[in-house]
Amino acid sequence: MSAVLWPVAGHIVADLNTVNGTGEHETAMRLIKVVEEAGEASAAYIGMTGQNPRKGTTHTRTDVADELCDVIIAAAVALHSFTATPPAVLEAKLNAAARRLTAHPAALTRAGLPELTAADPDRNW
Repeated sequence: MSAVLWPVAGHIVADLNTVNGTGEHETAMRLIKVVEEAGEASAAYIGMTGQNPRKGTTHTRTDVADELCDVIIAAAVALHSFTATPPAVLEAKLNAAARRLTAHPAALTRAGLPELTAADPDRNW
């Protein structure tokens, strides 16, 4: 993950906490923000593919990538509302996903990743 994700998300959380507080409504708004950003990513993809004939092609792959980054940031901010250790929770989730991949070596091959074993010293998970 980006080295700046968690410090930036932490600053956003601190600012939101100062302005909006930390109640249940604010927690819900932060979760809903993730959904809003995901909708914007979907809309950008529709625009990239020209799926809406009335509008045509209105977005690029870069636009979709930019919107997906907004989803990641919004999710990192929202995660702070549900755990005191967001980086550790995400790392644990990533490690669980990696373990599932090792259970299916073909998935690693398709992803272009080396097959790792529990004894591999380079294994970070």
